[in-house]
Amino acid sequence: MEQGGRLGVDIGGTFTDVALEVGGRRYSAKILTTPEAPERAVLEAIHTVLHEAVLAPAGLSIIIHGTTLATNAIIERKGAKTALVTTEGFRDTIEIRHENRFEQYDVNIDLPPPLVPRRLRLPARERIDAHGRILVPLDEAAIAVLAERLTAEHVESVAIGFLHSFTNPAHERRAGEILAARLPGVAITLSSDVSPEMREYERFSTACANAYVQPLIGRYLAALEAMLRREGVLCPLFLMLSGGGLTAVETAIRFPVRLVESGPAGGAIFASEIARQCKLDKVLSYDMGGTTAKICLIDELKPQTSRAFEVARVYRFKKGSGIPLRIPVIEMVEIGAGGGSIARVDRLKRITVGPDSAGADPGPACYGRGGTAPTVTDADLLLGRIDPAGFSGGRMVLDRAAAEAVLRREVAEPLDLAIEIAALGVSEIVDENMANAARVHAIESGKDARGRTLVAFGGAAPLHAARMAEKLGLDRVVVPSYAGVGSAVGFLRAPIAYEIVRSALQRLDQFDAAAANALYAAMRTEAEPIVRRGAGDQPLTETRSAFMRYRGQGHEIAVPLPTRALRDGDAAFLYAAFEDEYRRLYSRVIPGVEVEVLSWVMLLSAPRPTETEAVASPPEPYTPRPTRSRPVFEPETGEFIEVAIHERHDLLPGAFIRGPAVIVEDETSTVVSHLFDARIDAYGYIELTRR
Repeated sequence: MEQGGRLGVDIGGTFTDVALEVGGRRYSAKILTTPEAPERAVLEAIHTVLHEAVLAPAGLSIIIHGTTLATNAIIERKGAKTALVTTEGFRDTIEIRHENRFEQYDVNIDLPPPLVPRRLRLPARERIDAHGRILVPLDEAAIAVLAERLTAEHVESVAIGFLHSFTNPAHERRAGEILAARLPGVAITLSSDVSPEMREYERFSTACANAYVQPLIGRYLAALEAMLRREGVLCPLFLMLSGGGLTAVETAIRFPVRLVESGPAGGAIFASEIARQCKLDKVLSYDMGGTTAKICLIDELKPQTSRAFEVARVYRFKKGSGIPLRIPVIEMVEIGAGGGSIARVDRLKRITVGPDSAGADPGPACYGRGGTAPTVTDADLLLGRIDPAGFSGGRMVLDRAAAEAVLRREVAEPLDLAIEIAALGVSEIVDENMANAARVHAIESGKDARGRTLVAFGGAAPLHAARMAEKLGLDRVVVPSYAGVGSAVGFLRAPIAYEIVRSALQRLDQFDAAAANALYAAMRTEAEPIVRRGAGDQPLTETRSAFMRYRGQGHEIAVPLPTRALRDGDAAFLYAAFEDEYRRLYSRVIPGVEVEVLSWVMLLSAPRPTETEAVASPPEPYTPRPTRSRPVFEPETGEFIEVAIHERHDLLPGAFIRGPAVIVEDETSTVVSHLFDARIDAYGYIELTRR
């Protein structure tokens, strides 16, 4: 038996993906998620790959896990009964928000309700100013009285968020100690631990979200670890963080809000690794699964990152309509455009797709599990892009008649369309939604989507990648090996890492290098034990940045900083670095305005595992023979045409396939449109090139 297997597990809204690397080989499995008990699908998928690899559970050296459990709990409002203890006079901060309108002309605008209802938002007498000075001491006796009320309310979790606690957390910590002593078994979250940054609304919101999911995530991870131990798994379990690093179970239980984008983060890392291998400077990462599609820009082998993220947007993914979280995240746009996204005809007789999804249960109508709504997968099946007998390696036979019936009833008949045209309409709408999301995301990032290479992965992305590239004007698409389980593979490329942010306002004309150095030293002291738990004695890399702005501005930008000790004379250097980044984003600078630093960021990481390198010489081109053919709908002619079908596992490096064609594998299929040709590169990846 081979030893030392590395296992990645990704729980999605429709499928649970597992990737195993052992002995220089990779094995994968894709199992329908079991929403009522996610660990069941995890265990089934692990058993599948271990059996295929002839590997005992004790032969695993590490398991890396990403989950949508925290995200789904917030979206579906299925978290713990949570209370917020906050500074007197500020109990309504999380409901007042910014008082802005994300939909300017909608008089019936609905804001997302706070995770904590008003009756459980309890005021405490205390006050600390913006410089950390205590103005009103904490009323400890009143905190003890609050504990009695929380007990009577049967609260499962408490968030504590006091004004200006990011400058001085003493009151939050003391209140936490009092409540922890009087509320055994109740999870306590301090805003100064979860998000020690200025802007109380975002900080309180993040603390409430962390408290809201903490009991659920704690129980799930404890149950998962116990289940793995019963199965004979002895290796450590790590969790994928939204920012692209890995952390131990203990840290994930303490800060579960950092897991909200763990699955998509794995996909971005996967695309970054493909960019490194293929030497691609500018990449558009395209991850389309069963529930959502994720778009991420990758430049110079690194995905964009951010300190802010919104979850549970109520206005069709409109910015400002969700719950803000201040956590390290890989920046991407995520829309309800997956294989399971539901299609319908609206009141204006337009085809719309998503954002709701049929999920894993009941799933698309063609799954034969009781689904009654047409989905993107149903449309792809009717267009001939999916083989009903070969889906998921033949383990799941699709019901074409069921797909045709729901699409005819819900789309074709209301619009008086032929069934294949209705299916094409669904496919075109979802493709345009994704292409438009990519354009807008690039513009908002001060970048251009054009001229990039599209890296497509996820169960549904290779089916739509060529059409997506056509809409965006892209000439090259790469579909890597194991694309159907890309996020799980990406977990195996992620480093053990942890990021810390601290707010400490400094004007550059009064720059205090000693204070900045002391802050970074404290951040290193906090981060290193967390990283060392998984990294051991490996050398660690420290990356620094700062969030800076012109004085008077409401928002700031991230500016890279050197890792050396800062000097008092570095003010001019920091000013120049800020203006370089500001000019890149906005094509101008503002002369004569002072610059200030709001927050300081440090990322501490272990070495990143890398993928196997390609063969030394380019492969000799050859034309493979297709295994069979089948009718696939051609949008240009409006008819079905016979298209060559190739099995991916039969294709060797150098294979050249002229489009149109379909390349099939167990977890997905790649559609080569009539505008593209495909070749298999030295890594075994499918590369589509526009003619």
